[in-house]
Amino acid sequence: MASPTARRRQRSTRLAVAVALIVVAGLLVAATVPTGSFPAVAVAGAVAVALGAAALRIAHTELMTSRRDAAGDRATQAKEYAALAARRTEENAEFVSSMSDRLAQRDDALAERSKAIGELEQAVRLAQEKVVELTRRADAEAKRADAAVAERDALRARLAAAEERAADAIVRLAELEHELDVVRAELLAWETTHVDLRKRA
Repeated sequence: MASPTARRRQRSTRLAVAVALIVVAGLLVAATVPTGSFPAVAVAGAVAVALGAAALRIAHTELMTSRRDAAGDRATQAKEYAALAARRTEENAEFVSSMSDRLAQRDDALAERSKAIGELEQAVRLAQEKVVELTRRADAEAKRADAAVAERDALRARLAAAEERAADAIVRLAELEHELDVVRAELLAWETTHVDLRKRA
């Protein structure tokens, strides 16, 4: 296919030839009219018509060639635009596919993160429940320990009181034994005195 510059040069040459033919026809008629010879003017007129027809044919050929070239250019541009549109459509499809893949990956990542967050929340909830249970048990153990300490202190106080009462009882027992010994001695003395009195009587 000829380049646009070569086509323009060729068009310019054809149009220049057509214009030259018309100018020659006009000069020929203008040159023969002053002669006053009818056959010369008729021949000049016929030649001028032939040259005009040739110029018209060249101009018509040039016009049709220009139209064909323009149609070819438009067809080429249409093909190029179609190819460009196809490339853009493919690029757009690739972009849409890429973005869809990226969105799917992001959605998968978000789903995994949501799942991990749910698992962590469940683990935290279970840990909190365990902490609450352990705290409740620790409180119960602390209350039992406090109760045991209080009971121990009460038992110690009771033991101290019992030991004190036992000590008092031991002292009282010793006193009673001493009094018993005294009473026995007095009884023995009285019996001895009473026996002696009987013997004398």
